[in-house]
Amino acid sequence: MAKTQKKSIEVSALVAAHNEEGNIATFVDKTLKAYSACAVVGEIVFIDDGSTDGTLAALECCQREHERIKIVKHRKKSGLTECLKTGLKNISGEIVLLLPADLESDPEEDIPKLLREMEKGYDVVAGWRQHRGDGKVLSSMLYNTVSRWLFRVPVHDMNWIKAVKVGVFENLHFRSDWHRYMLPVMAAAGYTIGEVQTNWYPRRAGKSKFGLSRAAISFFDLLAVKFLLVFTRKPMFFFGSVGVIFIGIGFAMGLYLLYLYLALGANKLPVLLVALVLVLFGVILLMLGCLSELIVSGQQRMEEIEERLGEHHRDKEPGR
Repeated sequence: MAKTQKKSIEVSALVAAHNEEGNIATFVDKTLKAYSACAVVGEIVFIDDGSTDGTLAALECCQREHERIKIVKHRKKSGLTECLKTGLKNISGEIVLLLPADLESDPEEDIPKLLREMEKGYDVVAGWRQHRGDGKVLSSMLYNTVSRWLFRVPVHDMNWIKAVKVGVFENLHFRSDWHRYMLPVMAAAGYTIGEVQTNWYPRRAGKSKFGLSRAAISFFDLLAVKFLLVFTRKPMFFFGSVGVIFIGIGFAMGLYLLYLYLALGANKLPVLLVALVLVLFGVILLMLGCLSELIVSGQQRMEEIEERLGEHHRDKEPGR
């Protein structure tokens, strides 16, 4: 008699936990109840991000009781982006749920909401916190407003819970702390994004790991992400445009100085030096644009070669 195969895992909850000892058991209980209510086979992948309390012991206790729990430990706190990278290497589900361990999101409520919205065909579904009371409403509103304006992503809460098809992550690369800009990067790659309203709850135990000190850094990160999304594939568009502007200004100033010299005999040497510097700076920017284009072209050729090698390797696999 053939052995009955276990149903493949459909959903993976990826959870970063740093000093969340008091929330682990409740989180696991609520998440498993949500899986049962949605009739899905799901797992929970915890990344213990350098916790110094009893988080790991609490996780191991839950793991002994439930077979669908995986634990990966970071020796030191590495941040959410590194937790995301680590977790994606250990998941088995077709849909990835990005949830906080602090229970400000209630998994029992929010997992069904996210999965129902995913059924509409979205690649990504983001939660939108309602009735938030953590004292960061104003800064979050400003951040999300600027993000929507810069990236044209119609989502009100960039940094909250998400459900993502696992294939979306395959071609996305995140630098440190760029988990905050996950939705703009995904949108720029052509993935569809939905949104669903969720309730916010004050944390039950532990302390918040997120403060207001990153506000200024986040602003500059926003600009960096925007620059890379727009100009990574076409750097000459940026460097060339700015270079031509500087050359044009310098050339116009030179013509004006030539007119003053010929018509009035005026000699404006300091202004002439400024004009020359502007022209030189513009030429340098054009050269940077050319070099950047060469680098991007090389990267694209490497990507094409890797893709062809991958296709060749798949064609050589047994059974094909």
